[in-house]
Amino acid sequence: MSSPSFRFKRFTVWHDRCAIRVGTDGVLLGAWAPVDGSRILDIGCGSGLIALMTAQRNPRAEIVGLDVDRDSVLQAQENVSASEFSSRIRILEQDVRTFQTAEKFDSILCNPPFYTEDILPPDENRMKARNAAALSFEALTRCAVRLLSESGNFSVILPARSASNFAALCLTQNLFLAARCDVKTVEHKPPKRALLTFSRTENCCVMPEVLVLQGADGERSQQYKNLTADFYL
Repeated sequence: MSSPSFRFKRFTVWHDRCAIRVGTDGVLLGAWAPVDGSRILDIGCGSGLIALMTAQRNPRAEIVGLDVDRDSVLQAQENVSASEFSSRIRILEQDVRTFQTAEKFDSILCNPPFYTEDILPPDENRMKARNAAALSFEALTRCAVRLLSESGNFSVILPARSASNFAALCLTQNLFLAARCDVKTVEHKPPKRALLTFSRTENCCVMPEVLVLQGADGERSQQYKNLTADFYL
């Protein structure tokens, strides 16, 4: 049985009641994505992991986390309340498609639903959290455009096979690729995930980075250790 919580250097994330537990994807996005600015939005915040990582990385930011799953929201609120960052993070039970705010966000992060196959996770909450039918990529990009400040950035982590289509979709919303990191489990395998950041500023050429998670010995690579050094024990 997996542990009901995951302990980081400066906070602990309980995730036994969440639709999706703490995983590598969330940690990668929380550690890699640009989080400058004073207002940051975490779409589909789950356990609150990315919101907490963002608060640690940017000590002047106010963070809002949104999720539609009540159990996840309640547990994220508990995780935030128990942390040193509680005064700067708000977790709301809210669908981003109907979320309204007077002020735009400087950074938007999302570890979005990506299962589009006919075989869906059997649990309803897990389905909502991981099935793109619950929040389509088209809806997500429209929400990002609506909520993003003029100089802001929008970051996601996706299966590598979906990255090009997602970037093309963002382009139709005048969101341009600003950074990309292809994530490999091991050096000799093709990328499994892609970390992407978009902005409203057109970039003529973006050269993808490559992040390899494991060395030949099966342990975390030095790259991965460097990226997550402020978080993993």
